[in-house]
Amino acid sequence: MMVESFASPIELYAAPLCPFAHRTRLTLSEKNISARVVDIDLRNKPAGFLRLSPQGKVPLLKIGDDCLWESAVIDEYLEEMAPEPALLPDGAFQRARARAWIRFADTRLYANTERLLHAGSDEARTVALAAIHEDLRYLADHAFARAANGGPYWMGAQFTLVDVTFFPWFEQSTVLEKFFGLQWPAKVDELRRWQEQVAARPAVRAESRPPSFYLGAYAALAKPKAGH
Repeated sequence: MMVESFASPIELYAAPLCPFAHRTRLTLSEKNISARVVDIDLRNKPAGFLRLSPQGKVPLLKIGDDCLWESAVIDEYLEEMAPEPALLPDGAFQRARARAWIRFADTRLYANTERLLHAGSDEARTVALAAIHEDLRYLADHAFARAANGGPYWMGAQFTLVDVTFFPWFEQSTVLEKFFGLQWPAKVDELRRWQEQVAARPAVRAESRPPSFYLGAYAALAKPKAGH
């Protein structure tokens, strides 16, 4: 169903393996906003998409003739335009704290993962894996406000954009274990429980894929194309 505040049709340019596009798909799903999803082959980007996206990256949200890029920006825009159900907490401090966690995800966990995926040497891979391991240890020690607020989610009882931001990384983490040797730190049970709680949400299930999908897709990407 289309939320009334959007006067023009919405298109989301995405890619099946992109966790950032997954974040925006989750936001749209949680808010029950209808959008036409256009999957882009990031190894063979069409010229029309490159004219829309300044960096040639997904996600890109197109509303009428206007475009937005960067998943965190898109998701906050959707939150402003369709405020129910709310995906940011009430109160200036808690909203700021939510944004701080989103920034941690982008500048630490996802950034270190990108370094791992593009590591050109065993040394670079070891450094990136150690950084991810430290990020996970930090999350396990500091992430949850459950004791103060109650509830199973990152900020407590309310499902927020923080959950949306982190979940795609955890859904794809099996790839890092299988192909890159990621080992989880000890005592991450709370992170695993959080992952299970988020995965069980109907809107999240509608946009999720099983580990076999990611493992098969990354295995295929690792194979050289014919003629190369």
